[in-house]
Amino acid sequence: MANEKYNGWTNYATWRVNLEIFDGLNPVDYGWAIDDEYTMAQQVREYAEEIIDMTASEGLARDYALAFLSDVDWQSIAEHLICDWADDERDENEETETEEN
Repeated sequence: MANEKYNGWTNYATWRVNLEIFDGLNPVDYGWAIDDEYTMAQQVREYAEEIIDMTASEGLARDYALAFLSDVDWQSIAEHLICDWADDERDENEETETEEN
């Protein structure tokens, strides 16, 4: 079941992590590499791991949370963040052009 598509995402873990951690985040605000999907995938993985490290005490629950992250398709989340950012930038540019005319 861990590798089945879920709500249009690679799998449940990818959908859930994107929803709980990355939904609505602007990658530019975090200094992530919007021009390099591979690098951003590494950055978002590190960010998710840091959240677990900061919020969970050592023990079984933390270990399970980190293990859950191993099923996440980080490349897919990075691609999604880049596309959302590009869409937002395009929308802002269109609004600016409309206001200027």
